[in-house]
Amino acid sequence: MEKIELKVKKLLPEAKLPLYGSEHAAGADLYMLSEQTIRIGANETAIVHTGLAVEIPEGYVGLIFARSGLASKKGLAPANKVGVIDSDYRGEIRVALHNDSKYMQSVEPYERIAQLVIVPYAAAAFVETEELSGTERGEGGFGSTGSK
Repeated sequence: MEKIELKVKKLLPEAKLPLYGSEHAAGADLYMLSEQTIRIGANETAIVHTGLAVEIPEGYVGLIFARSGLASKKGLAPANKVGVIDSDYRGEIRVALHNDSKYMQSVEPYERIAQLVIVPYAAAAFVETEELSGTERGEGGFGSTGSK
């Protein structure tokens, strides 16, 4: 698989670079930058620092996803479900980690908190029109294609 070069700046020396958990992982783990345990109350959100800034190439976007283990075991996932890092953003990557569980949850120092996936995208040129082409589905909305 071809890899693109992604420049990463440590804003503090103790920040950890993103790391892929396996050879074919799509997401690289992001680590919390804190020497203190963070406690997140039930249905609360905490801004978690990574201490990293990235230079995403033009034509790509960085997407921040939940780590499946953290989400399924502790109920902790990005508050906005998928974070978007545009190629022109140069600030710190921070994750708004939300606790969907009924219990106080903890994030330990330098724990893996989310995954970063780098994806190419196409920008749209929005063109207003009076008519759209027809399809079999048409205007059928939520659930219109069935449940099985």
